[in-house]
Amino acid sequence: MANSVTQEYMQIPAVTRAYTTACVLTTAAVQLEFITPFQLYFNPDLILKKYQVWRLITNFLFFGPLGFSFLFNMIFLYRYCRMLEEGSFRGRTADFVYMFLFGGVLMTLFGLFANLFFLGQAFTIMLVYVWSRRNPYVRMNFFGLLNFQAPFLPWVLMGFSLLLGNSIVIDLLGIGVGHIYYFLEDVFPNQPGGRKLLATPGIFRVLFDMPQEDPNYAPLPEDQSGISRNGQGPEDAGQGQNDEDLQGEEN
Repeated sequence: MANSVTQEYMQIPAVTRAYTTACVLTTAAVQLEFITPFQLYFNPDLILKKYQVWRLITNFLFFGPLGFSFLFNMIFLYRYCRMLEEGSFRGRTADFVYMFLFGGVLMTLFGLFANLFFLGQAFTIMLVYVWSRRNPYVRMNFFGLLNFQAPFLPWVLMGFSLLLGNSIVIDLLGIGVGHIYYFLEDVFPNQPGGRKLLATPGIFRVLFDMPQEDPNYAPLPEDQSGISRNGQGPEDAGQGQNDEDLQGEEN
């Protein structure tokens, strides 16, 4: 059972696994009172004056105490982060990490003016928005009540937040940043005179992308498993010249 759970966990794409795990562990640490939300929230003064730079990251990891809101956010975060990583970002881990960085930096800049303390929900909405625009023909069903196409999903989630009495500033921020990324990455480069502005730095590709095999690469005979230069198996490698000639005739 334990091996099965571990195997399933390791099959989750790397970025999705790392981010969702960090979010769950952060919430668990707060719930167990190892840390408090006051040590995590986004505070420019403490970051700049007290050098508490971890707040630039931890404010994206805390989704509130355990409850319906936390579970709701975790489900959407895991689902759409994984679908992006296994879909349009498949084999492009560096580009996916760069999207994380781009979105996080923009949200942090907006957070300076909007007086926002935790940006994890906005980040989730950004992921949902990018996925929805890249899958415009997917039909969605929201709790069996609404049927709509994928591009409307972020707006439906915003309406749901409004019904729950939550502020929609976070949702609007996620939608706005998601649209900026989508426009710069998918729309503008395909316009007349457009070009790709969000070029992933080479260091990201070195760190996160696995080297791909050249499909035109043909291995040399001696590189093939179990075959020596003269077509012999490893057990025949020490045989004399007569055996080599015989092997060549058989081939």
